[in-house]
Amino acid sequence: MKMLVLNGSYRKSGTVASLLKYVTEPLSAEHEIEWIDVCKLNMKYCTTCMVCREKETCILPEDDAHIVGKKIQDADVLIIGTPTHWGNMCAPLKLLFDRNVPVFMGESPKGMPQPRQKGKRAVVVTACTTPWPFNFILPESRGAIRAVREVLHYGGYKVVGTIAKPGTKKSKEISSTLTAKAKRLGEKLIQR
Repeated sequence: MKMLVLNGSYRKSGTVASLLKYVTEPLSAEHEIEWIDVCKLNMKYCTTCMVCREKETCILPEDDAHIVGKKIQDADVLIIGTPTHWGNMCAPLKLLFDRNVPVFMGESPKGMPQPRQKGKRAVVVTACTTPWPFNFILPESRGAIRAVREVLHYGGYKVVGTIAKPGTKKSKEISSTLTAKAKRLGEKLIQR
């Protein structure tokens, strides 16, 4: 099984990256896991030309968005992590998704969305400086998870679970409860 980890965090050893590592920890060597640090990708901005809908690929000159788009198509599972930025996913992850609309969805002749990754599984991880419970009362962590889920929904993915770590401004420590949840979600990804 091919698994693709999309790490939207700039911090190599930060909370999001650590949680992503916990999700992948229970996965055995028989699974192919590729890790991509989205913040290091060289991607041009989406120009909203909408030609990708017709051509079924982004028409901008070849860059990392095209390469990762192919990896998303080939992966059986996505494990996505993003810091929460203004109640949303981080900008580099959003850019990657914007550039790969035709990877996630096509359109019927009547213009209705058609999922292109139907039946694949995903996990979404986020971290936020806002303390509990305000990270969910205010649409901070909830907003970031919702934004990523929206992309996955149109792609046809089944999100097997989400993890939100609040209050990272005061404590970077990941509780044993969150660690255990991350590992359970990793195991859930490979269950049939």
